[in-house]
Amino acid sequence: MTNAAGIRRGLLVRRLLAPAAFVAVAAGLVPGAWPLGAAPARAEVADTLTAELVRRAPGELKPFYAARGWRPLWIGPAGQVRPAVQQLLGQVEAADIDRIRPGRLKAGELRKAFDRLTDGPADPEALARVELAASKVYAGWVKALRAAPHAPMQYETEALAPAIPTTTAALVALAAAASPEDWLARMGWMHPWYAPLRAALLDRGRGEAQRRQIAANLDRVRALPANPADRYVLVDAGGARLWLFEQGRPVGSMKVVVGKPDNQTPMMAGFIRYAILNPYWNVPPDLVRQRIAWNVRDKGLGYLGGGGYEVLADWDSERVIDPATVDWQAVEDGRTMVRVRQLPGGSNFMGRVKFEFPNPQGIYLHDTPEKNLMRKDERTASSGCVRLEDAQRLGRWLMGKPLPRKVAGPETRVNLPELVPVYITYLTVFPESSGALAFRADPYGRDGGGAQLATR
Repeated sequence: MTNAAGIRRGLLVRRLLAPAAFVAVAAGLVPGAWPLGAAPARAEVADTLTAELVRRAPGELKPFYAARGWRPLWIGPAGQVRPAVQQLLGQVEAADIDRIRPGRLKAGELRKAFDRLTDGPADPEALARVELAASKVYAGWVKALRAAPHAPMQYETEALAPAIPTTTAALVALAAAASPEDWLARMGWMHPWYAPLRAALLDRGRGEAQRRQIAANLDRVRALPANPADRYVLVDAGGARLWLFEQGRPVGSMKVVVGKPDNQTPMMAGFIRYAILNPYWNVPPDLVRQRIAWNVRDKGLGYLGGGGYEVLADWDSERVIDPATVDWQAVEDGRTMVRVRQLPGGSNFMGRVKFEFPNPQGIYLHDTPEKNLMRKDERTASSGCVRLEDAQRLGRWLMGKPLPRKVAGPETRVNLPELVPVYITYLTVFPESSGALAFRADPYGRDGGGAQLATR
């Protein structure tokens, strides 16, 4: 495949309904389209089938077929039904594991049309029924799965949530795939981690406990769009790892430290907008009460200076106050609130940089001086934010160039060239590149009870 063709295919799948898709499909440039140079023996079948499609296509399918010159998608050049039809039937008839009632997808019409075919000469009328039924069922399947219930995810905007495509858009994406069979096998309209987890859940040889764990994780992956942008960041708090995605594929990853079980990193999505170089660390109020106040009372005011901390009047002011004027016992007891921040540099908990995607929870990605934590298998040690193994590498990837090494003062903001989505999920079952599943511990206790398994 040429680079240009790869880019075109990626755009079609990613955007789903780019106008150029109709040109490519109609011109027969997309794999799977009816060949322009059909042999004479096939021409009669093709012409008759085309006429049947024109006559029978319901309104919702007409735009797609008209744009591709009424060439079939599910019927091969010799009038044979592609294996993708049976793949599709197998998927929709097991849709209960996706929290979708199979009857809602009305696959019965496709099953009936498929079963009526004989081994004799191709019947264009029967083939047209299969073709149109398959397209209708497939489009309904894609839309239902994109709208299916999923685990709670806090989206900054609905633009970050899974989008439900139109019927035409769903079919255009399928037509743009290298083959319908491959597209269905990897469920290209879902996040790439979905299909392997789903296949594992279909394995009835697995124990009930494993199947419930897989089902809970499948719910979480359904909360992720298939390919929300050219580039996006995905943090898996369950595996304490960050992934960099480009064109729908992971291109890099790094270890991270995520929230402790009593300060869990939430499942959320936002847009990374800018980096803050030489950041202050504004100590969360609960840590001021639990850690700072206790240490000041135990070690004296010198603890603040030694740790690079300063005390401010309140959260709406930058006025520094004398810590000797604070009743630290009242702070520890929760009777008095005080703002404490740590100056940049040295042992600052933010390290050299933090990456902001504004959210009510105050969660962000940031550097850390405690690199030793990255050597541990269990990396749940933060107060909810995500500490990065290699903040400079993430900065280069986000910015397209290295972060400035020297800046004039604290809290220097550097805007990203373009907004980059970030998704934070939590997976205790992970599909590895080898095809195996990695089952992990559940430090946040979110698998408790598991997802409800459908019984078929």
